[in-house]
Formats: sequence, structure tokens, C-alpha cells
Amino acid sequence: MEFTWLDADQIDAQDAAGAVGVLEAARVLDYPHRLGPTVTTFLASLRHGWHGHPPLIGVSRDGRGRVSGVLEVMLPKWGNTHVGGVHVTVDPTARRRGLGKLLYATGVDRVRADGRTLLVAECFDRPPAMGFAKAMGLDEAAEELYRVQDVLTVDWPRLDNEFAEAERHAAGYALTRIPGPTPDDMIADIAHMTGAINDAPVDDLQVEAEAFPPERIRGFEISQAAHRRRFYRLIARHLDSGAIAAHTVVGVDTERPWHAWQYDTSVLRPHRGHRLGLYLKIAMLRWLAETEPQLRTLYTANAASNTHMIKVNDILGYRVVGRAIGWQGHL
Repeated sequence: MEFTWLDADQIDAQDAAGAVGVLEAARVLDYPHRLGPTVTTFLASLRHGWHGHPPLIGVSRDGRGRVSGVLEVMLPKWGNTHVGGVHVTVDPTARRRGLGKLLYATGVDRVRADGRTLLVAECFDRPPAMGFAKAMGLDEAAEELYRVQDVLTVDWPRLDNEFAEAERHAAGYALTRIPGPTPDDMIADIAHMTGAINDAPVDDLQVEAEAFPPERIRGFEISQAAHRRRFYRLIARHLDSGAIAAHTVVGVDTERPWHAWQYDTSVLRPHRGHRLGLYLKIAMLRWLAETEPQLRTLYTANAASNTHMIKVNDILGYRVVGRAIGWQGHL
């Protein structure tokens, strides 16, 4: 196998194009419900990752120099420094020849070299991917459900009634729209509030709570800009204390503006029980209807055991389009 780790500062255009080609071919076959990468989003991931801490990405080539596989290794920075993630994608035309095992072994070696002791991976529940994970000695540890909301078929009279009821429960809170990057004078409070996501279930994954310092929030926003996504954050502020109690976040793809990602929706523990999650998410839909009228789909994912957020998404009209399994194994 010819394999090369990609250099974010000196990326070869053919390597980037080849990697995107492999990822798209695999997406069409393995998880067609999900929007595929573009060269822009691939390079943004290579340079910025999800929140300013990029993964290691490498490609394999066949005998003709054509990219045949993509390996991604994630080495968390803000907590869970015992964990390393490995994601392998093989071109459908090059499968069942041992390439996936070679790429996986390369990823494991890199994780082990960094001193990590727990390897994690994720795949959609297609038999070939599930069989591969089991063959690599990994154990099932989590289940995640992917959902899509058809924005064009939202039942607004029903949601307006839900919003009025949620607003009554949230009478002690006010909503504020924050388009684009978080103002400097709010970044510390936003960072503190974002940490509420640590209360979301992780099932049997042997992971710990993560830190969300201001630099991580800024890194996420910079990554969104590099991915060319318009960024929307809606917060709920507690009127008596002035504290930022909750938020919901959406990114709209500017190159494919019919599609958006529903990111984090979190509520700090002292402010739960006021229907803030539902209140925020319906208010976000109203905001998007004003500013992004071309939007058609919102895509999101939640742990299958996250019954509270699933209930909110069911009220909003999301439907399940995919199921993914989280895996882990000790090194």
C-alpha cells in the first residue's frame, strides 16, 4: 500500500480531489441520507477540524497513483486525552482486498504512538461496516440516530401552539439572536454554557467530560467559516440573574444553501424544566424562515438514549434517516 499523510499547508490538489471522490463514492453507497463533502469542506476539515484542532488525514493510492482510501485519526485535545479515533473509508471499487485492514492498522499505530489507550470508531449500521468493526476486535458501545427535518412541510399552526406553551413555561427567560461569531464580551459565558453538552448520554463509551474553553468556541466558529457555513446561535438569558442559560446552534451551507446542520442544543442544569430546548428550537426555525427562506432540510444526530432531545425533535417533525454504532477497544 502506498500511503501518505496529508500536509494541510502543502496539500496536493489531486490528493484533495481524490479523497473527496472516494468519500463521495462511499457516501452514496453507505449513507446516502447524509450530505457529502466538497473540496472546500474537505480542506476546511484538514486545516481546522471540528473546533480548531484538526485530525490527521492520510490517503492510500493504487498502482496507478489514484486515491483508493482515506484514513482519518482524531486525537482529542480538550479532555479524553486517553482516546484516539480512527475512521477508514475505502473506495467501493477497491474493497474486499485488505486495504481497509491496512489503513486501520496504520491508524491504530498512530493512536498508540500518541500514548492513547482507548480506540473509538463509528459506522452506519450497514452489514459490511459492522462486520469490519467486529473483525477489528471492537465492541459496540453507543448508538446514535440521524434525523432530518423537512423545513418546507413544517406544521406551523401546531408549532405556533407548542411555542406559545413553551414560552409560558419560559417566562423568566429572554431570547437573543447571535448571527456569526460570538461577541467578545459573551465568549466566556457561551463557553461555560456550552459545557452543558457533557450531560448528554454517551452510553457505554468510556469517555470523560470535555472542556470548552473560549479558544474552543472560537475554533469552532473559525471552522464554520472555513466550511463556508452561515452561523446562527440563539441564546436564552435568565432575566433575574442575567446568566446565559441555554442555546441552540445551526450552520447553513452557503454552497448548498438548501441544507443546514442543527448542532448543539444545551441547557445548563439549574435552568432545566422550563421547556427551553423546545422554545429555542422553534424560535430558531422562525429565524431561519426569515433569513434562509430557500432552506429545505435540517440534519441532526442524537444518542438513541437521549430521550429528552428525541422528544423535542419528534415534536418538531424530524424523521429518522440513519443509525450509527459507536465502537471502542482497548490498546
